[in-house]
Amino acid sequence: MYEGGCRCGKIRYRAQATPIWPHLCSCRDCQHLSGGPAMAWIDFPAATFAWTGEGNAEPQWFYTFQGIGRGFCPTCGSTLASKGDVEGEVGVTIASLDNGDDLVPVDHSFKHDAAPWFPTIDTTPH
Repeated sequence: MYEGGCRCGKIRYRAQATPIWPHLCSCRDCQHLSGGPAMAWIDFPAATFAWTGEGNAEPQWFYTFQGIGRGFCPTCGSTLASKGDVEGEVGVTIASLDNGDDLVPVDHSFKHDAAPWFPTIDTTPH
């Protein structure tokens, strides 16, 4: 089981499944949303995922593309989640996990958009 949440603790989640596809993403949206060269993501099956914070509240969703949302805590601003990228899965930022030290990114999406000084993961054809 994996648990995580935002900086202030109001938005929390739990996933009771094996994580899917730990990866970095250097798309321009992830760069703008994070203020960094990449974001680290992990997906979980939606059927095993639940929001568990205050009143089981979900993050506030900002839609970067039609049907694809990025979730933020409306109180502290932490980037937490992604929905709509892969049907039936919920993505969370690895850094929002309480303990995601065992989740090492194995792929790098949009590495062609990465800053030239940022080391990319070479196993991805993107």
